[in-house]
Amino acid sequence: MTSSPEYRALGNSGLVVSGVGLGCNNLGRAGTPTESQEGTDAVIEAAVDAGITLFDVADVYGKEPGTSERMFGQALSGLGRAAEDVVVVSKFGMDMRGANGADHGARGSRRYVNRALDASLSRLGRDHIDLYFYHTPDGVTPAEETLAALDDAVKAGKVRYIGTSNHSGWQIADADHLARSGGRTRYVAAENHYNLLDRRAELEVIPAAQRFGVGILPYFPLANGLLTGKYRNGTAPDGSRLSHSKSELLESTDWDQIERFVAFAAERDLTPIQVAFSWLASRPQVASVIAGATTPDQVRSNAVAASWVPSEDDLAELDRIFPAPEKIALF
Repeated sequence: MTSSPEYRALGNSGLVVSGVGLGCNNLGRAGTPTESQEGTDAVIEAAVDAGITLFDVADVYGKEPGTSERMFGQALSGLGRAAEDVVVVSKFGMDMRGANGADHGARGSRRYVNRALDASLSRLGRDHIDLYFYHTPDGVTPAEETLAALDDAVKAGKVRYIGTSNHSGWQIADADHLARSGGRTRYVAAENHYNLLDRRAELEVIPAAQRFGVGILPYFPLANGLLTGKYRNGTAPDGSRLSHSKSELLESTDWDQIERFVAFAAERDLTPIQVAFSWLASRPQVASVIAGATTPDQVRSNAVAASWVPSEDDLAELDRIFPAPEKIALF
């Protein structure tokens, strides 16, 4: 394994990011080491030291809306010049419970985008966001209006690049067509749920990303911990995430499949996490794997977890363990 992550261009853009990014949704989360500013500072500093450059946060993250952005911004402010080399990702579009004023569900509107962006910049303590994501389509605002608002933000220097999150393949294609035909800034990245246990992104999102030069940033790479090897035979360690709020996942999991996966990793002298991350890193259009962490040790381990390069035989065996979703023939 190498001592630092590799670096890749994000889609058809000049934005280069580390092959593993730090998901910052745990910052300010109750019951975690990063609930405190001291714990957050330690994790962010460890990530920078480990060579991670991509930091993924959102306005809605934290025990209260805006908490994670504020804590992340404060942590960056203590890093001095090192903070200039990071790529800051933030997002708008989910329910901020009134923190950005009344939105009436139209959180992709020009009015709301401008308000959300200024609020995020204030919390982060920055004059721009490197990569700004539309967190999820609101189902109300025309895509043209959201793209126009984001294009204005880029032209104003408040945003460098834009991306989608939780958008389908057809929505990515539609947005690219609208941006091209209107001479506006195009999305360069898509952040979607994608891992060995959930490969549905391969049906639409990955093909659309390949066609339109969009880089993929997978989240939930460990499937809520099911791919860590910690959960065996339907049981969860005391205090783990799946032992409480998401225990229904334990009941629906194919444990024979998990055992085969753990054995696959052991046969290659790898951890299940290394296999899960490295498989994602081998997929088309994937630029960086978004991984959460609450301690410096977790960050350092994650930073190099995508260093294994699977062979064609390895990939074929993983396909047998975790079959790709069946594509429907349209013609």
